[in-house]
Amino acid sequence: MLIVNTESIHGKQISEVLGLVEGSTVQSKHLGKDLAAGLKTLVGGELKGYSDMLNDARRMSTERMIEEARKMGADAIVNVRYSSSAIMQGAAEILVYGTAVRLAK
Repeated sequence: MLIVNTESIHGKQISEVLGLVEGSTVQSKHLGKDLAAGLKTLVGGELKGYSDMLNDARRMSTERMIEEARKMGADAIVNVRYSSSAIMQGAAEILVYGTAVRLAK
C-alpha cells in the first residue's frame, strides 16, 4: 500500500477516489513509568517511555487505516494526516486519516 501526505502521487494517475479511511488508538503508560517520567521532567531530556508509547500508537493507527483501505480495494492512500490529543494524564489518542484511491494501471 502506497501512503503519501500529498494530494497526488508523482508518476501515477488516480483512477478512482474511494473515500475517507482512518485509524485510531488510545495508548497509556504504566503508572510506574508515568511517575518516572514525572521525575524526568525535573531534570529535562527525552521521555523515552512516552516517545515509545506514541510511536506504538502511530504504528497501530496506521495499520488500522491501511486495513480499512484494503477492504475498500485501494492501491494507495493520499493526503494522509496525523492528529493527537490527550485523553487523560498519561494517555493519548493518535488519529490518522487520508483518502483511499485506486491507481490507473
